Amino acid sequence: MTDTRTAQEIARDEHYMRAAMEEARLAEAAGEVPVGAVVVWNDAIIARGHNLPIKSMDPSAHAEMQALRAAAQVLGNYRMPECELYVTLEPCAMCSGAILHARLRHVVFGAADPKTGAAGSVVNLFEQAQLNHQTTITNGVLAGECGQMLKDFFGARRRAQKAALLAARAAADPEQT
Repeated sequence: MTDTRTAQEIARDEHYMRAAMEEARLAEAAGEVPVGAVVVWNDAIIARGHNLPIKSMDPSAHAEMQALRAAAQVLGNYRMPECELYVTLEPCAMCSGAILHARLRHVVFGAADPKTGAAGSVVNLFEQAQLNHQTTITNGVLAGECGQMLKDFFGARRRAQKAALLAARAAADPEQT
């Protein structure tokens, strides 16, 4: 797919994606999967969100949902037809549904999600012409950096789990070490 965005549009998308990446780092610092999102209206960030499902014990507390909830409060309306959402990971079906219900104009995401992505990787809810609202998508903005944050997070988690398993084995049978 050819990128038809202008240099100015690319720079703008990267600027807001970096803000979403700051949110992802907050999620990671809280022990959550590092996904962050920002809502932009009139060329300004009006809301931010990052993953919080573990801490909040809420399966709907994805970065997109957090940012959409905050933006609705700022705007005083759950409909946001003049807004854009920037998110570091391709939205899942739940978040894509909320984005469509909020009637966002545009979504920009970084890394694709080959397991649960609902903006083209697994399914594409945004291409369903029979839905009463259409949201446009730009994908792959700073995809390498966004994806690397996720790879690093899950790699560190696997290493910690392996170290814990080895420590438990050593404690159970000290003569094996």
